[in-house]
Amino acid sequence: MIDSFIAAAEAAADVAASVVRPFFRAGVTVDQKSDASPVTIADRSAELAMKGLLSQIFPDHAIAGEEFGTIGPSGRYRWVLDPVDGTRAFLTGRPQFGTLISLLEDEAPILGVIDQPITRERWIGAKGRPTLFRGEFGRPGCRPCGSLAEAELSVTSTAVFGADLPRWERLRDSTRRTTYGGDCYAYGLIALGQIDIIAEATMQLWDWAALVPVIEGAGGAVTDWTGQPLRPDGDGRVLAVGDRALLAEAVACLAL
Repeated sequence: MIDSFIAAAEAAADVAASVVRPFFRAGVTVDQKSDASPVTIADRSAELAMKGLLSQIFPDHAIAGEEFGTIGPSGRYRWVLDPVDGTRAFLTGRPQFGTLISLLEDEAPILGVIDQPITRERWIGAKGRPTLFRGEFGRPGCRPCGSLAEAELSVTSTAVFGADLPRWERLRDSTRRTTYGGDCYAYGLIALGQIDIIAEATMQLWDWAALVPVIEGAGGAVTDWTGQPLRPDGDGRVLAVGDRALLAEAVACLAL
């Protein structure tokens, strides 16, 4: 059954890419959502296209999207979609964004796709299977990293941390180097062995659900800041490591 789920997720990624690609660097109009985050016709159109496809294939599955909420019946399976994760990057012409597609079984992610429609890179993670990567540069697999002192840290923006900023700064000060920006694309780079650790906050289910199978299937781990599995009703704090040996040291840095 997982193969049919993967095929559907890839078909949805193809549909989303065909919608998003013509809007890239095309000067699209930007609207502000209630949380002050930007949204464009690319986000909305891609989500509707994916929902339309998936609802035809799996009419008994729920499908949740960032822009338009949930359709379909509640049950064991729920698709979770983020049509453009990294809208700010998309708006400024940087290909450091992606489409996120995940499938939850009993509220736990069993399938995740990170798709970059401009560079045409795609990561496919499925529970119990090694992550697949389709792209010109790179092979899937997190790299070994013995300690935080050797680690490459990444973060999309420190603006998300608020009162948690000192906790994140302890982590930053313990690592070798920090790079900024990337959204879901940076998590894909963990799965390619280019980045070692990411800690972020205020992440919604559609931001992280697809990342879990991708990174775990490449040998890494994705947890909350206490090292526990992520939950749909969690606090939005996400920690991802390429080498699981980094987890305890990172959790100690992020502790209250």
